[in-house]
Amino acid sequence: MDKQTQTRMAESFRGMHERSRRLLLPNAWDAMSARLFEQAGFDAIATTSAGVAWALGYADGEQVPRAEMLAATARIVRVVGVPVTADIEAGFGDTPEALAATITEVIRTGVAGINLEDGTHRLDSPIRDTADAAARIEVARAAARTAGVPIVINARTDLYLRRIGSEAQRFEACVERAKAYFASGAACSYPNGLADLDTIARLVKALDAPLNINLLAGGPSAAEFHRAGAVRVSSATGPVCAVMGSMRRIAAGLREAGRVDAPAGALTHADAQKLFTGG
Repeated sequence: MDKQTQTRMAESFRGMHERSRRLLLPNAWDAMSARLFEQAGFDAIATTSAGVAWALGYADGEQVPRAEMLAATARIVRVVGVPVTADIEAGFGDTPEALAATITEVIRTGVAGINLEDGTHRLDSPIRDTADAAARIEVARAAARTAGVPIVINARTDLYLRRIGSEAQRFEACVERAKAYFASGAACSYPNGLADLDTIARLVKALDAPLNINLLAGGPSAAEFHRAGAVRVSSATGPVCAVMGSMRRIAAGLREAGRVDAPAGALTHADAQKLFTGG
């Protein structure tokens, strides 16, 4: 993808985060899932770090080699004509230099945005302090400026996911962190693990800025999250887990009955080919 097209994609994606907009993002894990999401009519596509890792044979949590994650992201970008935002977890590197290298490389894949989280893989310190996490967003923004692409940084905080502090403390800390992340160059705040509609509405009011919320099995719908004020709602691992659940049933049926019974809506070989041939 040329720089002009990528910049246009990034600017278009940023526009989807305006407070008057309602953005629903599906999370793809490979080229085929991305093409199917695009075919369904989505305006932009996100990657799922867990789904990408699983598809490549690794556990989630930055266990996949960075080069393989980047290659998978590049394949997704290549096959779709809509903006793609990549979940790069905590940035695949603790030092500013390593983070900047990851940002530079992921921008080269053609993405319009990234997720960058403040959680760590350290049991003794599961979340970075606010200043450190904000500084890393500044590093990411500086790398994007150097690359000449105004990517959208979705700043994820793991306060709710890891249930850090009391409910009241968690909320205040989330507001503090989000404001610091916005000041450092983020365009959207992502309190992962938060699904309570009243809390989301309070957070939106306190921040007056775009909020990203994940869909959870059995939880509120995207429409409910949007009504609570969240501009951006993403599917997270729901689709990949649903597809792999179907795959497990197909595998069991093949092993036990020696046949594959195509469920309603199954793709034919010709349907799959058309995803990549334009037929």
